[in-house]
Amino acid sequence: MFEAASITRDSNRLDAIALLNQLEQQGFLSQDKAALMRNVIRPEDCRAKGAIELLASKQLPNAKKPVQKLNLDFLCKWLAENVGLEFFTIDPLKIDVDAVTKVMSYAYAQRFGVLPVKVTLDTVIIATVEPFDIEWGREISRIANKTISLVIANPDDIRRYQVELYNLSKSVQHAKNLHESAISPIQNLEQLVEMGRKDKLDANSQHVVSIVDWLLQYAFDQRASDIHLEPRRLVGNVRFRIDGVMHKVYEMPPVVMTAVTSRIKILGRMDVAEKRRPQDGRLKTKDQGGGEVELRLSTMPTAFGEKLVMRIFDPEVVSKGFEDLGFSNQDSEKWQSMISQPNGIILVTGPTGSGKTTTLYSSLKMLATPEVNVCSVEDPIENIEPKFNQMQVQHNIDLDFASGVRTLLRQDPDIIMIGEIRDLETAQMAIQASLTGHLVLSTLHTNDATSAITRLQEIGVPSYLINATLLGVMAQRLVRTLCPKCKKPAQLDENAWKGMLSPWKTAMPKTVYEPVGCLDCRQTGFRGRIGLYEIFIMSDALKTMNKPNMDFTEFRKLAVKEGMLPLRLSGAQKIAAGLTTIAEVLKVTPPASGFGN
Repeated sequence: MFEAASITRDSNRLDAIALLNQLEQQGFLSQDKAALMRNVIRPEDCRAKGAIELLASKQLPNAKKPVQKLNLDFLCKWLAENVGLEFFTIDPLKIDVDAVTKVMSYAYAQRFGVLPVKVTLDTVIIATVEPFDIEWGREISRIANKTISLVIANPDDIRRYQVELYNLSKSVQHAKNLHESAISPIQNLEQLVEMGRKDKLDANSQHVVSIVDWLLQYAFDQRASDIHLEPRRLVGNVRFRIDGVMHKVYEMPPVVMTAVTSRIKILGRMDVAEKRRPQDGRLKTKDQGGGEVELRLSTMPTAFGEKLVMRIFDPEVVSKGFEDLGFSNQDSEKWQSMISQPNGIILVTGPTGSGKTTTLYSSLKMLATPEVNVCSVEDPIENIEPKFNQMQVQHNIDLDFASGVRTLLRQDPDIIMIGEIRDLETAQMAIQASLTGHLVLSTLHTNDATSAITRLQEIGVPSYLINATLLGVMAQRLVRTLCPKCKKPAQLDENAWKGMLSPWKTAMPKTVYEPVGCLDCRQTGFRGRIGLYEIFIMSDALKTMNKPNMDFTEFRKLAVKEGMLPLRLSGAQKIAAGLTTIAEVLKVTPPASGFGN
């Protein structure tokens, strides 16, 4: 650890030349490079830019690891270690924006290059890259009546989140100030009436527009798949779903959340005045990289106002190959053998959010060549795809799945995609389409692949029609994948492995990994998701067994015997490949009926 006097200038700010000397002494910088830099660095350079950033801009090689550069992250971590402070990775999802922006003004934070990142009962944690230039600390400690605790952070992150957090806080506060009441004017079950109050907050106010812009861009940056705006009596919650897990992002005054919801409804061409009934909408925008992003909107009336959920669709996902989606070679061969058939029904099963639509869109994009006519009926259309013809269910004019399929049959289709088979009428139309020479793809909500047979029987489809039309079924789940940059080898719990796969005899992997957490994965240890698949093809033997009162357990056993890989066994393959963990697989896969766990 080095003292302040050895690495600072008279102003108590870090000195680039002194830091060079320390890097050379500790062996991170060669003598030649250090000497060269001492001749190159000018005093005016140090005044224009902080010492750490100035050294990072030179992209100096690490003498201990030549392939590694002395970049900004490395130098910040090195500085933190040598001055005895924590290196802090700023995660905006974990920052209480309202609390930290009240500690000091934006101008003050910008002037000293600092950012409050956490406020507790008696302490304010402030991120900086100048650990000895702390004259401002006394004033802030006195004003906030709290102890100041410093952490070292990347100065790029400090500047970025200074702008984002303070601008957001400013927009929310100004939007709130435009309204005379802190209570939402929505007529809901928990309405608190204040006489003589008028709603003055316009959904098109510049402050509301800024909040919506920030919300969407922030969700894109954080790789969110869903944005939830949840009204409450005193404060509204904003939450993101990232890699399948919900994260609380921000709290808004109810009146501001109402205006934000109205603004998004306007963008989605929804009825702003209608707040009593659920509505659906969609909008298209662009991310910072200029790529188009589609969002599906859904509102729901609650006790405290309208809840709004925005499902974000990444257009790149549906263009991924089967290998990128998590298909093994065996899975890919089975799936492609089914979708290459000229006619019949193929079903994809799984709960909401398990990736069924992505699988179907990816398959249809591959099938949609200029020589074929691909049509779909969906509720709603989740992704606009120019390669095929899409129709949306509209219950208000009696356009449901069954009547939609009836219409499609008169449109000379080769391949039909039905969003979901929910009832006997839709199932009958799908069967009719397949019997008249069309390939039909659709979804069902069942726990596993073989349960699709019993589900079809339950809604009234005769076994002989299932045998005549069904080509096969695929069940799927999405499991979080370990971050490739920070995962580390772990000790395998043999009992957990055997318990998960019992009674299947599968060799235990030589190496398994566990999550750690880094900047790339926001300290979660996981980044992205991958599919687990369970596929069976309707063979002659399975057709013989498919009867009204069939033994489901025996049917499933036969499917496994013929090569169906159960979901948990598919998960075991991903664990053995170092892609995920036992806990993640157990969390998303069901116990297999008739096979223990």
